[in-house]
Amino acid sequence: MTQMFPDSYKHKGERKILIEHLRKRGITDERVLEVMLKIPRHFYFHKDFWDHAYEDKAFQIGAGQTISHPHTVAYQTQLLEISNEDKVLEIGTGSGYQTSILLELGADVYTIERQKELFDKTKKLLSALKYKPKYFFGDGSKGIPAFAPFDKIICTAGSPSIPNTLLSQLSIGGSMVIPVGNENEQKMNLVKRVSQTEFHTEVLDSFRFVPMIGEQAW
Repeated sequence: MTQMFPDSYKHKGERKILIEHLRKRGITDERVLEVMLKIPRHFYFHKDFWDHAYEDKAFQIGAGQTISHPHTVAYQTQLLEISNEDKVLEIGTGSGYQTSILLELGADVYTIERQKELFDKTKKLLSALKYKPKYFFGDGSKGIPAFAPFDKIICTAGSPSIPNTLLSQLSIGGSMVIPVGNENEQKMNLVKRVSQTEFHTEVLDSFRFVPMIGEQAW
């Protein structure tokens, strides 16, 4: 990964502290932790806010969107159980941090963002960092049907329900993580497609995401 910005001993030390914090909060997938230790999260922030990059909290990134808590990123990624060359659909490119983690885990990532300002900014950043997902600008609630099915789907915004459009784009045996609820709180849902018509849904912990906005959501 190209070092666009300095990755100081201070930043590396803060990442180590963050990883130990994530372990204490129940993240056990060492592959996920290893990748999060490797990726300089401050690269995805404006330099004025680098001092906040390794705090376990969400942060505004513009266009009304946020970069999720590191714990939330690790939690969703761990649930997906990414295997090398998994075809992954990411709903909400955002800062590109989650995208980078998926790519470092060996996934073939298709990522879609509806905010043009964020889409342009993040595409430029990820390209400079030598990451090569497939970029799409548009309504993430509709997924990317032309490239379906996907082995894994990750939604980085909350939805009042699970869009059928996304369920239909999940491969048999595939998994989707999506926060479902109202604008104040959502429960993380882990959906597994068992057959052409059967899905198994596990409702897990509470989170708070920015809302998914689109034809199939709010």
